[in-house]
This record gives sequence, C-alpha cells and structure tokens, in this order.
Amino acid sequence: MNSFKKGFTLLELLVVVAIIAIIVSVTLVSLNDSRNKGADAAVKSNLSTIRGQSELFYSNNDNKFLPPGGSTFDIASCPGYDPSGTNMFSSDKTISNAITEAVRRGANGSSCYNSALYWAIAVGLKSNPNRSWCIDSGGDSKEVASAPATAINDATFSCN
Repeated sequence: MNSFKKGFTLLELLVVVAIIAIIVSVTLVSLNDSRNKGADAAVKSNLSTIRGQSELFYSNNDNKFLPPGGSTFDIASCPGYDPSGTNMFSSDKTISNAITEAVRRGANGSSCYNSALYWAIAVGLKSNPNRSWCIDSGGDSKEVASAPATAINDATFSCN
C-alpha cells in the first residue's frame, strides 16, 4: 500500500509567509503615503476656508484686514483665538479654528502675517516637511519649497 503524507512542507509554508510579508509591507507604505496626502488635503482645505472668511472679515471691518485699532502681526507662528485680539487671525473664530486645524494636520508649524492691507499664512505639509502650503491676500494659493518660517516673503508679505 502507498502511504501518502497529507499537508504542506516547511518550505512551502515559508514561501507563503514570505509572500504575505511582502504584500503587507507594500500595503503599509502605500497606506502611510495616503495618510500624508490626506493630511495635506486637509491643510489646503482649511487654508481655503480662511480665504473666504478673510473676504467677509474685510467687508465687515471697514475694508481692512485688522479690526479698528488693531496692530500689525509680524511674520511669526500663527496666534490662537482671542476675541479681543488685535489681528484678523486671533479675533475671528472661524479663521482661528481653520488655522488651528491646518497646523494640527500639517508639519513644521505655521507662519502668519497680517496688516491693514495684507495677510499671508503658510503651513507645513505632512508629505514633505521641507515644503509648505501658502495663501495670501493677493490671491496666491500654492506650494512653496520651504518650511513655513520662510514661506512668506518679508518684503512683499506674499507667498514666496
């Protein structure tokens, strides 16, 4: 009589485990890239919200980006919400919340500038920490090849 052994050999099992490990590693790399791209999309969406809200702020504050009696906010990390704030970023809750969420989703922090005539915001991107998404009062909305601290031009107060 023939005696047949049923089951898999050790080599066959090792090959299957190796194939599964390769598939899992490729999937995890793709998943991480997707998460970073999703975070970047959230940064861009929140900064887009700021663009629309800044137009409302401008209309509601005598065609100025600062409330009456406000002072210029120099290029620095963006401020948090303060109802008695002296700049558009802190005194408008919608703008402040959008900045906070963009910074939470992005990387390398933020940079803001606000005067009576100009404003600009830059937030680092998660997919590439050496790049930022920048928007300004001149209508620019673009990716800048630098961290947020240097994404805003300190002479023109627009995106570099």
